[in-house]
Amino acid sequence: MTILYLYYIPLMIRPAFSTMSIHFKCRSRLYPRSNVERFPVPDEKVPWFVEYKDYKPSTYNSPSIEGKPWADNEIGNPAFKPKWNDVDGNVNRKSYVGLYEIKDGYPLNPVGRTGIVGRGVLGRWGPNHAADPVVTRWKQLNNKEPVLQFIAIKRRDTGEWALPGGMVDPGEKVAATAIREFQEEAMNSIEATEDEKAEWKAKFHRFFSAGVEIYSGYVDDPRNTDNAWMETVAYNFHDESGTIVAALELKAGDDAVGVRWVDITNDLNLYASHKDIVSAVLKRHTDK
Repeated sequence: MTILYLYYIPLMIRPAFSTMSIHFKCRSRLYPRSNVERFPVPDEKVPWFVEYKDYKPSTYNSPSIEGKPWADNEIGNPAFKPKWNDVDGNVNRKSYVGLYEIKDGYPLNPVGRTGIVGRGVLGRWGPNHAADPVVTRWKQLNNKEPVLQFIAIKRRDTGEWALPGGMVDPGEKVAATAIREFQEEAMNSIEATEDEKAEWKAKFHRFFSAGVEIYSGYVDDPRNTDNAWMETVAYNFHDESGTIVAALELKAGDDAVGVRWVDITNDLNLYASHKDIVSAVLKRHTDK
């Protein structure tokens, strides 16, 4: 993948963020990009410690991940000897939520049952690490309180609006992933010329060096299964004056088919747990 520039991001103390809505979207009836139905899991049967004798979920491993260099081998393959709950070479198999259980050789989703086993469309067994940048500014209104806005992209796979984030590459620092994914999905850096990349670097060096970590942990992602799940670290890059991001030329790229500034309101409907992350950013800027 194209990497324009990587910076160390000094992480500030992040606000308490314990209200993430978890484990609802990952129990939707149909598994994404398939016709596979999840086994119904009532709220009270989600935790593993609660007995669920009738639980008989289907197994689904998408053909789309077979043979991909970023995907794990099947469990049981003699060549695949993962180090669960540890850094496994360049692959981080640690979870932000703590130690996860291994049962019959398979990692168990730390939040609980999802109604489907296997990996689905996810590349890694266990935690799949992502990074989500939240780029914000104030929209000034005449004689009214300003409204906080963030940059959202429209996902190619689901058509939903989301943060311009993505998967952490093996050996890559999470903060660098957040910057790279923003550039690829919201500025189409993959198709940019070398002169354009140099110009961006000069303009936005300081801006992308001042990210604040907002959240790290489990994500209620519809791709989650009993044995593979999404986790993320979200960073806020805020332009208080609005003069820096005014120079951003938004252009959808990579996995995005649209990009725009969006008002942060109570009726936001975003992909996975992205609304919770964005709401935490709003709280940080308004609770002062």
